[in-house]
Amino acid sequence: MIGLLIGISNLTTVPWNNNPTGQIIATLTNNTAVTFASADGGDADLDKPGDYKVRERALDITVDRTGKQVGKAHATAVDEQSDDTWHVSGKGENCTQSVTVLVREPVGAHGARPGVVFMHGAGFGTAYNSFGDVAETLASAGFVTAVIDKPVWDTTDVNRDYPASARVYDDVINLLRGFDTVDDTKVGIYATSESTWISQYLLKDDPNVAFQVLLSPMVFSPRESLGFFVSQDFALAGANEGYQSIVRRVFSADTAMFGLDNFDLDLPESNAYSIPTLVAYGSKDVMTAQVEGVKRIFAKAHEAGNWDVTVRSYPVANHVLRLGDEAQTGTLLADEYVTDMTAWAEGTVSGLRQTSERVAGSSIFQSIAVPQELQPRRAGTVYGIVLHVSMLLLLIATGVMWLVALVRWIRGRMKGERHPLGFAHGLDNVLVVLTLTTVATLLLFVAGLFQVIMAVVHLAWGAASADEPGMIWWSWPVIKIVCAFVVLAWSRVFVRLIEAASRQGILRWPLRGEPIRRMVRGEEPVIATTRFARVLFWLTAATMMYILFFFAFWGLFVY
Repeated sequence: MIGLLIGISNLTTVPWNNNPTGQIIATLTNNTAVTFASADGGDADLDKPGDYKVRERALDITVDRTGKQVGKAHATAVDEQSDDTWHVSGKGENCTQSVTVLVREPVGAHGARPGVVFMHGAGFGTAYNSFGDVAETLASAGFVTAVIDKPVWDTTDVNRDYPASARVYDDVINLLRGFDTVDDTKVGIYATSESTWISQYLLKDDPNVAFQVLLSPMVFSPRESLGFFVSQDFALAGANEGYQSIVRRVFSADTAMFGLDNFDLDLPESNAYSIPTLVAYGSKDVMTAQVEGVKRIFAKAHEAGNWDVTVRSYPVANHVLRLGDEAQTGTLLADEYVTDMTAWAEGTVSGLRQTSERVAGSSIFQSIAVPQELQPRRAGTVYGIVLHVSMLLLLIATGVMWLVALVRWIRGRMKGERHPLGFAHGLDNVLVVLTLTTVATLLLFVAGLFQVIMAVVHLAWGAASADEPGMIWWSWPVIKIVCAFVVLAWSRVFVRLIEAASRQGILRWPLRGEPIRRMVRGEEPVIATTRFARVLFWLTAATMMYILFFFAFWGLFVY
């Protein structure tokens, strides 16, 4: 039994190379300020945050499922208290979405102004609850900004339509380009996290975007980026190596079997970094592969003939450049980030020569390598699905049977019966102990994994990891030890059954009908005198074995 379980654990192991570890890019200066040269050789005097008052207005557009705008934009009332402004109609290919576009404009600014369209990261952000402080700051420095409801239609986080989303953002870019107050050659984008995948499709469709600000860009494919993020955070949270191995199995799933193709996007990188680009990271960002990301961005930009790439790394800041735990409201942006970003955008659209260092701020660090060798494993995926579905069904059936058995046992004891269920050889007590032990081990596994996931969520929000990992470390070896004892106990039960069957002549060769008939009738039982108890035993045994196979699938018998 141990050999079988170890074999399953080894067969489901996914190779994973974390090397090189501890990668660092040393920045050229700690000063993150972005400066440009003026025409006379000094520092350019650029518009600054707060130079203008800001006026808000809102427009409403409708986009179809392909991302194209339906009809014209029309004015709507600004409702700062609204947190649910989009409206979705229809399903599938016939689905449309109403999108609010919140426009902020500098009051009193002369001439056609540059514009910025903001692109949402993960989640379901609206025009009123997203990017407010950054959009306000840029508008006060002379930019016309547009924040929209995230285009989602009837999709979810796992089947989001990135190319269609890119077309919606491009619709809004063209909307700004049509304003008399906007210079149509100077409209750029501000993309964060998940939307930096979308921005690559956008730049493929619209190479005339003037510039881009990329906040914690997800440079690699979703499978690689998310696999890196979760694996790194499991380690940072202090999770046992066994729990970390779970990440490898999860992110080797063949999601294309279920029509979920986003895991392995073929990103159009040839256009992704072909325009002036500002990349910003936080040193406490635990979600982004920063070192390899910077290297790839520079390489792809240079391949496209673009040498205008600036990188800034801010100490203490998290994945969205905030200081502190993002789960708490009102967390501030990193010191000087908005000022630096505004100066870069202002100087870039003005066509000035940058005089500050291209790579500046705190040192850029990456703990492990991006798992670029990670591939979908169809056989493992099919086996995992069959195993988990079967185990769940068996758990439900076994639970129902045990409830019935409890009722029968209570009734029998009330009548004075010593063995109400009819088990022989004391198997009823053994079965109860083994079942409770195995189920308790399963609950410990689930609780430990839940604790790891919560620790990762807190890290992603910007919270510090716990000083002592606690349960997420010790629960794994405890589960291994208990599993070993459970396997030993079950093997002894089966040995006892084999010995009893042998004594009664059931296993003699050639087989004899009379001993088998006596066993079936319950006259000389090996397991129990009643059919119900025999069914309960074998159903429970099968379920407990499936739980052991479940543990083996997740690596309990290897790590």
